[in-house]
Amino acid sequence: MNAAVDATQVAALAEAAADGIEFDGFAVETEGDGYVLATDAGSKRVVHADDLNDAAAEYAPYLTNWYFWHATAPQAEDRWAYLRWLERADDERVPDRYDALAAGVTREWGQLRVTVTADETGARRYELRHVDDADTDAADLTAHDDPLDARRIAKHDDRDRYRPLKTAPTLRTGWRFADLGPAEAVRAVESFYPATVTNWYREREGELDISHWRETVDRQSGIYGVVKTWDRGDGYEHVNWVAEACCDDSQCLKRREWQYDDGTDLDVGGGDGEFPCREPCSVVISAARRWTKLEGEQSRTYEFELTPSEKEQVEAVVDAVADGRTDEIREADVYEGANRYRARFLRAKRFDDEGNLSGVPTDPADDGGSEADAADGGADADEETEEASD
Repeated sequence: MNAAVDATQVAALAEAAADGIEFDGFAVETEGDGYVLATDAGSKRVVHADDLNDAAAEYAPYLTNWYFWHATAPQAEDRWAYLRWLERADDERVPDRYDALAAGVTREWGQLRVTVTADETGARRYELRHVDDADTDAADLTAHDDPLDARRIAKHDDRDRYRPLKTAPTLRTGWRFADLGPAEAVRAVESFYPATVTNWYREREGELDISHWRETVDRQSGIYGVVKTWDRGDGYEHVNWVAEACCDDSQCLKRREWQYDDGTDLDVGGGDGEFPCREPCSVVISAARRWTKLEGEQSRTYEFELTPSEKEQVEAVVDAVADGRTDEIREADVYEGANRYRARFLRAKRFDDEGNLSGVPTDPADDGGSEADAADGGADADEETEEASD
């Protein structure tokens, strides 16, 4: 890419040269009444002050790159580092990077596809879209120019269901931010995935402050204080179940870094996400509260009559729901255990008029308690959803 300098960039170069410049393979310093310009490619030029404009034009890619990073890009360390990561600034020399930026450098961040381009003055522009829309014609995507629109986009999935967890792999498709500046690009990314840039940077610098399970639950109060009971006896196993249920890559794009406590790792892996999870989130705590109540029940022995295929079908239904695959199972595929017609057939055959599997009530001695428990569960769910949304 052919780069071009302007008077503002040359003036900034002349001022900064007094203290010396050394950045991205470009070095400038004053020498008497003139300047010494050099690059990592071995090029070096000593010029009089009156000739600085001509010399600057010769070093245009290096000068415009330096000017962008010191006069245009956000100077907050985490945002600055993230923008450099986007264009692989630490991996490519300036001329090679400019050639790549002319065509566009693309990286993925969760379900975001971020493409960086640069013009001849070194000014960067950023396009954001969903990774699933990589090959979609721009005219078929809804255009946005306000980075805060990302908050509204991120609220619901493609089926218009509310997303309480912003890092769930359910981000809505069909949109495009076509022409954002550097500060706007980071603001949009953080609106889609709050705090991910900051925590990514802190981890990279070895400064990520992790709050493990026990430390986090010790801070809970009110209706969430009940999860503290999982610090007793078999609590460790319970927390493993929570992490396996909520913190898998299929459920969250973050990589779990928190453990049971500072000296006790959980047995389940933390995932492979690009950005770290530094503490149990509100969704995890809300789910754990409900599971704490459920785990307080005493086990019972039930006797059901099922054929081997029906037993396997019940297992297939649980797997399909847990993995979020129910929408993928075709109605005509009656060989799939979680097929809707298969499930309806099993219900017709094995459930009585009260909805009991094989006619076996959950609690033969309970006259209405189950409905009360269900109502209590619904109230709990409403409270927890509201808390998680906050």
